[in-house]
Amino acid sequence: MLNDITAHIAKTNGLSGEVAKQALGIVLNAAERQESPFARAMFKTIPGARALAARTGSTIGAPTGIIARLIEQTPGGKRVVAQSMISELHSIGLDHKAIGHLLPTISVYMEEHHDLSGFGHLGDLIGSDLDNEAAAAKAA
Repeated sequence: MLNDITAHIAKTNGLSGEVAKQALGIVLNAAERQESPFARAMFKTIPGARALAARTGSTIGAPTGIIARLIEQTPGGKRVVAQSMISELHSIGLDHKAIGHLLPTISVYMEEHHDLSGFGHLGDLIGSDLDNEAAAAKAA
């Protein structure tokens, strides 16, 4: 399943398979660091997604400690996580336009293949509103 979503991201966004996998790992790591419903839903639905997020976090040097994770969930911390995610995506060759297409690409795939809707923009990654909570609960 992880290979399928990676192939979808690559094809839809004109990326190599390796860059698509790196991009997905960066997004999942940032989402997981925020305890986002997006991350929880993806981890429950796509085997290997949690491991990809963890490997990517290790590669990019993302904080792993409990205190650091709590700080990252504050308003200022959320901003830093979003900025670091965008910087990491830039570092693998995605420009702003490609980044803008990335989350909707993931969302469309999850909706079409796993009947999981309600995600697809940066607010879903960083935020946690009631619609996203409901979507995550549906994935459970």
